[in-house]
Amino acid sequence: MNSDAVSAAEIAPRPVRLSLMSAVLFTILWTWLIYAVPALPESGIPVLGVRLMTHGLIALGLWLGLGNTDLTPGQRQATWLVLMVPLTLWATVAWTAAINGAFRAGASALPLLPAAILLPVILGAPVLLLSKRVGQLLDATPPTWLIALQLYRIFGSQWLAYWMRGVLPGLFALPAGTGDVLTGLFAVPAALAFATGTAEGRKAAILWNLFGLADFAVAIGLGMMMSPGALQLIISNGPSMALDTFPNVLTPAFVVPSSILLHALSLRQLFRRRQEEPA
Repeated sequence: MNSDAVSAAEIAPRPVRLSLMSAVLFTILWTWLIYAVPALPESGIPVLGVRLMTHGLIALGLWLGLGNTDLTPGQRQATWLVLMVPLTLWATVAWTAAINGAFRAGASALPLLPAAILLPVILGAPVLLLSKRVGQLLDATPPTWLIALQLYRIFGSQWLAYWMRGVLPGLFALPAGTGDVLTGLFAVPAALAFATGTAEGRKAAILWNLFGLADFAVAIGLGMMMSPGALQLIISNGPSMALDTFPNVLTPAFVVPSSILLHALSLRQLFRRRQEEPA
């Protein structure tokens, strides 16, 4: 470990604590707002705002990362378009389908919502994990970006607010909401820990990614087993699941698979950086 890493490791705890405290306070405020003003989440405005912000950050980060590569200006522009155009079209299709009720139970003979969750991951993961051009981009992009970006997961506290209002069963809301909130709360601390350049920081970043993926595995599994449809195995005695209508359905239909792909990219980046370090 060099002197810069030691220095970073010594000063890291303070920004980690500050970022965590700020995120906790914001999460509490956001959860209370969703609980106290039901019309706010139902309007779809918060979902739209968060999605536009995240989309813009991805587009900006992608362009800045490409600027650090050895690619020619034409190659950078082509790569940016190849990645951003499908992402934008995907978000547009998911949003349109959600508004038109395409994901509602019984709206189609096909399991559209499970397909919306799984197909993008099945089709997109091999491309993002095996592409040499994506590998070049990951090598030129600070690993902290992909980690800190998922701070938006704190907005998953809406599931906890729905449970407190009695409109979502606790069997789903508690693990899914808590997992989302913890992933979002520790996104910036994990990024700052990795930035110290220590082995412990790298381990924290990897564990954070694995926890975020495990949260999705639990939420997807419970969601499928509890939602009305052919895959339902659990019938709650309390409030029924209502995740197939706009705007809530956008979380499983778009946010979940896109976040899984971000975790996959982050892990690929972390392992590539470790392989390139001298023994």
